[in-house]
Amino acid sequence: MAILSLFFTSRTEEHREITEYWLKKHGFKYHGLLVGKPRGGNYHWIDNHLVKATRFKGKFTDLVKVNATIEVFES
Repeated sequence: MAILSLFFTSRTEEHREITEYWLKKHGFKYHGLLVGKPRGGNYHWIDNHLVKATRFKGKFTDLVKVNATIEVFES
């Protein structure tokens, strides 16, 4: 299982460059940055489906580190 690190922010596309600059400057390692999160709510993305956390009936557990082998296409 591959684990990806994504940041999801209410900032707009207009602020992407400065946001990525700040993340890199402060040593954050991540795979992607999603902008345009709906404002005024507590949301989580689960399997590409938007779920409002206050209605989520599952369990949010601690993150764990996993080593995995993945297959990718050669360049």
